[in-house]
Amino acid sequence: MIKFEPESILASDGLRYKFKGGGSPFQDSANMSTLSCYRCGLHKARSMGTFTRLLNQRMFVCQDCTLKAQKSNR
Repeated sequence: MIKFEPESILASDGLRYKFKGGGSPFQDSANMSTLSCYRCGLHKARSMGTFTRLLNQRMFVCQDCTLKAQKSNR
């Protein structure tokens, strides 16, 4: 028997809700292999960035953002 699941549901207020699969797009983040860059917000591997101290906290910054900051300081 085939289960029929609609692609979207129309609510009583007229808004349409779509079904999405379970889970997270950042499945590897549970073991901290990827981190979100403080400056650009993109998830990068830990090996692709460094930690900087900002407001007495260590923040992860990717290499791309670090290079941009160094070029703008010169």
